[in-house]
Amino acid sequence: MAPTPEQIARLPYRPCVGVMLANGLGQVFVGQRLDNDTPAWQMPQGGIDQGEEPREAALRELWEETGVTPDLVTVVAETADWIPYDLPHEIVPRIWQGQFRGQRQKWFLMRFHGSDDQVDILTSHPEFSEWRWLDPSDLVDHIVPFKREVYARVLAEFESLI
Repeated sequence: MAPTPEQIARLPYRPCVGVMLANGLGQVFVGQRLDNDTPAWQMPQGGIDQGEEPREAALRELWEETGVTPDLVTVVAETADWIPYDLPHEIVPRIWQGQFRGQRQKWFLMRFHGSDDQVDILTSHPEFSEWRWLDPSDLVDHIVPFKREVYARVLAEFESLI
């Protein structure tokens, strides 16, 4: 039986990090989620492992999802606060064994110093079917609707630094 909205509201948020990877032209990396047939672009993100610091998790997630190694980036900034978002109720039972209502994320802006051929989304556990650089002004419109508010907040915080 599906959980009620009240049961979902009592679930915790999953601790997570996100990476806004910006190239020298001021564009940001987005990948099309492999597990979604509809347009579902997002920036690299993922959970924080037990005992892991958020910055470490961000660098690890960036490498795991894009093949970009820490020597190819500079960490420019991180969000002042954790930014939470709720999953749509129908998704909650299918993700993370229904243990979380959504995620609370610490975001990092990283400057990419490499070349496009150093981006490799065909990792050991691929998350993306394709990727591209996107102008920041187009970012929010390309993201799945339930994450748009998060992306707008991240963009507002990092925009002057991109």
